[in-house]
Amino acid sequence: MVTVLHTTLPAEPLSARQARRFVTSALSEIGLPELTDTALILVSELVTNAVLHARSEVTLTVARTDDGLRMEVGDHSSLGPSMRHYSAEAATGRGLVLVESLADAWGSDIGPSGKTVWFELAAVA
Repeated sequence: MVTVLHTTLPAEPLSARQARRFVTSALSEIGLPELTDTALILVSELVTNAVLHARSEVTLTVARTDDGLRMEVGDHSSLGPSMRHYSAEAATGRGLVLVESLADAWGSDIGPSGKTVWFELAAVA
């Protein structure tokens, strides 16, 4: 069974906070509250990246899958995500590093209307 919830967020700094609220509610609704802490970190990073770099409306999809959770953050930029390596003192640049280290799987898809960056978290047994 797959349960899918969507929202659209404006290209503004407060969208990361709105995304966290949506995800908290969505994970409770679909029965995966135990994934909330990790999901909030990852969605904050991806929504912030979309707002800063794509400067477009952001779509957020939360899906309960047979194995756990899949979340997708879409924007209207056709530029794929790139992992940069910053110094330990840098205030930015850790978003995709966090996604890679905390998600069970992640990737991106680029299409004619922009890109989607997604991640998956396995349900806790």
